[in-house]
Amino acid sequence: MNLVSLKDVLEPAEKGGYAVGAFNANNMEIVQAIIESAAEERSPVILQASQGAINYAGLDYIVALVKAAAQGTDVPVVLHLDHGTDFDQVMRCIRSGFSSVMFDGSRLPLDENIAMTRRVVEIARAVGVSVEAELGKIGGTEDDISVEEREALFTDPAEAERFVKETEVDALAVAIGTAHGPYKGEPRLDFPRLKRIKELTGAPIVLHGSSGVPDDAIRKAISLGVSKINIDTDIRQAFTSGITEFIKKNPDNIDPRKMLAPAKAEMKKKVKEKMRLFGCAGKA
Repeated sequence: MNLVSLKDVLEPAEKGGYAVGAFNANNMEIVQAIIESAAEERSPVILQASQGAINYAGLDYIVALVKAAAQGTDVPVVLHLDHGTDFDQVMRCIRSGFSSVMFDGSRLPLDENIAMTRRVVEIARAVGVSVEAELGKIGGTEDDISVEEREALFTDPAEAERFVKETEVDALAVAIGTAHGPYKGEPRLDFPRLKRIKELTGAPIVLHGSSGVPDDAIRKAISLGVSKINIDTDIRQAFTSGITEFIKKNPDNIDPRKMLAPAKAEMKKKVKEKMRLFGCAGKA
């Protein structure tokens, strides 16, 4: 199947009351694990590449890997840029064949974020590419940030309403208490804030930093309007666990294929687990 846009998978998710998993990919084995899981679970899926992944693997390699994987399956596959902070890079991804991009202007003043995001939307929409944007700041691990400091970074519902209206983005990433990377404690999500943002914007909501968030919190977030959920850390940990265990049991092995096979198997377990939790399994 050819790549589809983010809008193509989020519209059914919004109507069906489920979320679609967005999984970060950095190499061939990760791409294979995600695509094979989607095919076996009959789930739409979003493969996303961060700026770090593009710098590591190369833009052309990422696009070629995902397109080859998508053409080998009949489930909807989105190739999405995760946290594109540079306008030129976003444009390169669109030209290279990404079917969806995220422009992350969350560190810009509100007016500038709106203007830049609107510009990306106008260009992307002309060629059938979806756009995700971010309002509020989703940081790294929570560390020792105080309650007041955390809430100061959260998405303001009134600003979100204006942002979506003026940019016409296809999806909005919000800051409600999640963070990128492993958590030191249990994340505390601001569900009333999420509910208000959804009521005011009506836009599909994206939850970043979802690895490590308890299942019950994920289910509640979906019930309140989250329809795209990003997973990266969980995949990295599964990858590392698979390789580590294999090397412990096979210290003399020098065949990378044999090392990577159990890593891929562990990643598939995790991806399938998330697809079932999000409710997107069986929706393709």
